[in-house]
Amino acid sequence: MDKKIVLLPGDGIGQEVIHSAKEILHAVAQEFKHTFTFESHDIGGTAVDLHGTPLPDSTVEACKKADAVLLGAVGGPKWDLNPSHLRPEKGLLGIRKELGLFANLRPIKGFKKLLPSSPLKQEVIEGSDLLIVRELTGGLYFGTPSERRENGNSVVDTLFYTRKEIERIVDKAFQAAMKRKKQLTSVDKANVLESSKLWREIVEEKKAAYPEVVVQHMLVDSTAMKLITNPSQFDVIVTENMFGDILSDEASVLTGSLGMLPSASLRDDGVGLYEPVHGSAPDIAGQGIANPLAMILSAALMLRYSFGLEEEAKLVEDAVQSILDEGYHTPDLKMESGVTVGTSEMTRLIADYIQTRNASSCILSCYI
Repeated sequence: MDKKIVLLPGDGIGQEVIHSAKEILHAVAQEFKHTFTFESHDIGGTAVDLHGTPLPDSTVEACKKADAVLLGAVGGPKWDLNPSHLRPEKGLLGIRKELGLFANLRPIKGFKKLLPSSPLKQEVIEGSDLLIVRELTGGLYFGTPSERRENGNSVVDTLFYTRKEIERIVDKAFQAAMKRKKQLTSVDKANVLESSKLWREIVEEKKAAYPEVVVQHMLVDSTAMKLITNPSQFDVIVTENMFGDILSDEASVLTGSLGMLPSASLRDDGVGLYEPVHGSAPDIAGQGIANPLAMILSAALMLRYSFGLEEEAKLVEDAVQSILDEGYHTPDLKMESGVTVGTSEMTRLIADYIQTRNASSCILSCYI
């Protein structure tokens, strides 16, 4: 398989963890005889400094020609006072829009060794394994008008959705549920918002096409509470843009660290942008201690969703699980015991596992 991957390192630790993902993909390509070619481009604050915009045209064009895109992180205090059009986050929102990415998938799994790192009780989060499917192109983040009025004394933001936008994300969530436990929770605020009423109606219409999936509707405030008090009740959660943004970050406490959360942003043809949920962490940038696991797990999602390489994706995920089980961890992961390692060492351990485990599997298959 020959695939072109665009790397968008971005800002802060994004420029470090993106190299970890590249190294792991090199190991996968070598072991499975694939060819992955890489091309790096600027986005976010770095792009503002170098090009005067958070999303240069050259970056957009390169991403449109790629089979998939890996993004490190954007943002930092250096650009906090910039006007809106020069904020690093505009680059991320812009590339999602330019690529037509409408579905954000955030798997959240409680790794056994990391359960003590969570502020929640171990018996509450043990066994948690859920997927949040978030709509990306509509809602408050993109609705117009969005402006200040009356000399700044009043403001307006618009929550806007079309039926088509809701239908396609709901379909994506049902499809994901069919591959998991056939359980779907649709999250809205239908007791207050007209957009949520339409959302709920569409979910009810769509469930007829997926009779095996058990559907429940839940208000967003209730969901926020249940994610903390009984997270194992959820399997697939589908919701609109802002609710999904907030809930998926809240759910990070199940893992003990944002450094463990990958994400995939997809469109219908399989092209996707993959990024860790964590930010650019400028306070630790350049120190060699950033946790690369969310970025590496995002690369695994790319192998699965954009390239259809399930065996390769599973091997990467197994490698992360195994290395954590052996007690290796970066400083952000507060294990009760084990060995603290830096970014490069963690990456090397996972790459070694991929090469060793796959070689062992090949020898066994050939012998059999």
